[in-house]
Amino acid sequence: MTDLTPAPSEQPLAVAPLSEQTRRELRQIIARYPQPRSALLPMLHLVQSEQGYVTAEGITVCAQELGLTHAEVGAVATFYTMYRRKPVGDYHVGICTNTLCAVLGGDEILARVKDHLGIGHNETTGDGRVSLEHIECNAACDYAPVVMVNWEFYDNQTPASTVELVDACRAGSPPPPTRGADSLCTFRQAARVLAGFPDGRAGEGLQAGPPTLAGLELAKRRGDSAPAYPSDTSPES
Repeated sequence: MTDLTPAPSEQPLAVAPLSEQTRRELRQIIARYPQPRSALLPMLHLVQSEQGYVTAEGITVCAQELGLTHAEVGAVATFYTMYRRKPVGDYHVGICTNTLCAVLGGDEILARVKDHLGIGHNETTGDGRVSLEHIECNAACDYAPVVMVNWEFYDNQTPASTVELVDACRAGSPPPPTRGADSLCTFRQAARVLAGFPDGRAGEGLQAGPPTLAGLELAKRRGDSAPAYPSDTSPES
């Protein structure tokens, strides 16, 4: 079986064990699904919401509750990049350098933030406030270059504006996201929402701005429409 314990030089600080409340909530998540193992993804997010990352204890508890092996749970925890295997900052900053963001300055933004914070990819500042991730794509090319903090969008960034953003995060007073919620939550709070425990803020703020809707507006002006969906009574091929 694969050893999922971090190397000695990477051993994180001790964290409090999972609470009984969290264990009850893990079982609540399992009860949502006809097949228990389908609950694993939100369960891992819930572990992160309490302990700050997917701990060895979290893997053990999820495996026990689902009747899976450590290897099965560990395979999921190490495959998806939103699951962290060591502590991250209160504000987890993801900088995209994929094609469009790179062309518009994403590489320079990443380099400037690395130099400013003195950390690299998957590293955290000494005060535990900010961690940095080199993101493959933030799925927001219409607002490139885009930076995400705890999975919330900060659009049309520059090296200078991103440095201001991470400084505000380190000071504990981050600005509101460009789109979405009216204020920025912490990494642990975001993880709890991803586990399926809403914070009541889903409808806050701007959801889709003009660049996102440009194609739709053009289609309306041209009178375009999608093809009709095939009827259920159409003959099978």
